[in-house]
Parts: sequence; C-alpha cells; structure tokens
Amino acid sequence: MSKSTLVIGASEKTDRYANIAIHRLIEAGITTYAYGNKAGMVRGVKIHTEIPKSASIHTVTIYISSKNLSVDLQKEIIELKPKRIIFNPGTENTLFEDDLHKAEIFFEHACTLVLLSTRRY
Repeated sequence: MSKSTLVIGASEKTDRYANIAIHRLIEAGITTYAYGNKAGMVRGVKIHTEIPKSASIHTVTIYISSKNLSVDLQKEIIELKPKRIIFNPGTENTLFEDDLHKAEIFFEHACTLVLLSTRRY
C-alpha cells in the first residue's frame, strides 16, 4: 500500500526540513504532494498554494507551527480524511489534535526524516 504523503509547509528553500522531506519521500518511492504559501517546484513535485483535494492522501506531514496553521487549513486537512498526520518537532497543536480525535484521524508526534531513515515510515 502506498503511503502517499502531503507535505504541509513546503518550500523551494533547500535548508528547510519540508524541502528535505520531499527529497527523502521521493527517494523512498512515496507519491508526494506539497502545499506551501508560495507556488514552486521541488524535485519535480509541484508546490500547491491550495490543498490538492483530488489526491488520495494517506499521510499528512506538517512543517508549520500551530500559529501559522489556520483553522481553515486544519478543516481542509481533516476533509482529506488521511490515515495519519505527523506533527514534526515544533508543530504540536493541541486544539487541532482535539479535532483530529473527534474526526478519528490518527496522529503522532514524530519526525518524518527519522521515520524514513529508520524505515518506520
């Protein structure tokens, strides 16, 4: 089963963890989608400025802080009905986590890069 992944907070800036995650997801053979506040491209993956609703998303990995994750964006993520959401270090969001519990969407506090490197993704 493919764990198609949506990276929230994608950036063309090569020093950003979201950018590195896109590279590592592609290297792992995982279908990857990207969402950011600026359109762009990372290793052949288009950075969308709107959530790609037509995609079947297994995992959403978050790389933006709770103060930058708007309520509207949170609702859009829930509407995707992903199997899991990964809150990377520094992105914890208790209010959003409460909504995920209610929506019965699994989430974890983890590092996507570590999960990939230890083959636990």
